[in-house]
Amino acid sequence: MTDFNQYKALTFDCYGTLIDWENGILGVLKPLLIAHNTNLDDDQILELFAEFEAELENGDYIKYREVLKRVVQKFGEQFSFAPTADELSSLADSIQHWLPFPDTVEALRVLKQNFKLVIISNVDDDLFAFSAKHLEIKFDQIITAEQAKSYKPSLNNFRLAIERIDLPLDQILHVAASVYHDIVTAKSLGLSTVWVNRRAVQKAVSPAGSAISQPDLEVPDLKTLATLSSPK
Repeated sequence: MTDFNQYKALTFDCYGTLIDWENGILGVLKPLLIAHNTNLDDDQILELFAEFEAELENGDYIKYREVLKRVVQKFGEQFSFAPTADELSSLADSIQHWLPFPDTVEALRVLKQNFKLVIISNVDDDLFAFSAKHLEIKFDQIITAEQAKSYKPSLNNFRLAIERIDLPLDQILHVAASVYHDIVTAKSLGLSTVWVNRRAVQKAVSPAGSAISQPDLEVPDLKTLATLSSPK
């Protein structure tokens, strides 16, 4: 059983862990694709999104707003349609409306009582500012891809966070929903990890292939983490 007494800081991925990114993405891409006579199920859309996003983030750094525009462009190329200017901007513009999972805000309030809370997110500063309003708590540090000029699973993003947190590695616990973007890299740097597996059948697979790494703890949601970590 994880001993939470040893940790002073919890680092979090944001989208997929705290914010319901799947519904956010599907709320934009599903009607966009239907408007262009393309009918895909939710998993197909999300798998293509992950493939396109990873490809764009692996190249030279571009802001996440631009990544999302090019993701929409790639959907157009894949299914032979030309997105309008508004459609190209639609994913990035929608982030301000993406909401936390139902358990997120209260769990963060509970966790804030015992730990420093830090964000490590593949996003732009201005886009995270929209999400910060929904999350309703003040984070001790916020590390974005825009600041790191790279995207997770790059080691660079985590190293920047570790430097700013300024605590020994064994006092930092990383909490994330993505094995590919977060758990593997965090473990490789010596951080303990919690996998928030909100989808019971979710596969720990990267777009590039297998990326299995055993987390120190697996929980189905943030509420469970808050309960387990509360002093007894």
